[in-house]
Amino acid sequence: MVPLINHAGRSLRWFIEDVWGHFDSDHTRPGAPLFPSERRNADGTCRRVGDDALRAGLAEATAAHLPDWADKLTPHVLRHFCASELYLSGMDLISIQEALGHSWVATTMKYVHVHRTRIEDAWIAGQQRAARRLEGLLS
Repeated sequence: MVPLINHAGRSLRWFIEDVWGHFDSDHTRPGAPLFPSERRNADGTCRRVGDDALRAGLAEATAAHLPDWADKLTPHVLRHFCASELYLSGMDLISIQEALGHSWVATTMKYVHVHRTRIEDAWIAGQQRAARRLEGLLS
C-alpha cells in the first residue's frame, strides 16, 4: 500500500486509464505491475520495469532537467527528500515511519532533514500562541 498525497490519485488514475493499457490489457489482474515493461512473461503478461531501468530513467531526467544534480539525485535521496517534505508539511514521525516501512522511528528520524531554524520557529510560534491566549486574561 502506498499513501497518495497532494492529489497523486488523479495522476495515478490517468496513468492507469490512459497509459497503462498501451502495455497490458488487464490492470486488474492480480500481480499486474504498476510500471509495466515492454518485455513479456512466458504467459504473455507484462513484466515489471526493473530497478536499473528506473534508475537510468531518473538519471536521464535529472541530467535533462536538473543538471546541477546529475550524479547526485538517486532514489535514496528522493526518499530522504520526501520524508523531509512530509514532516515539514505536518505529518508526524510515526506516520512517516509507517509510510517508509521502517522498523524503528530512530531510522525515520535520520531520514528527516529540517532547516536549522525549525526549532526556533516552532518556539516563537508557541510563544505567540501563548501571548494571544493571555491577552484576554490581562485585561
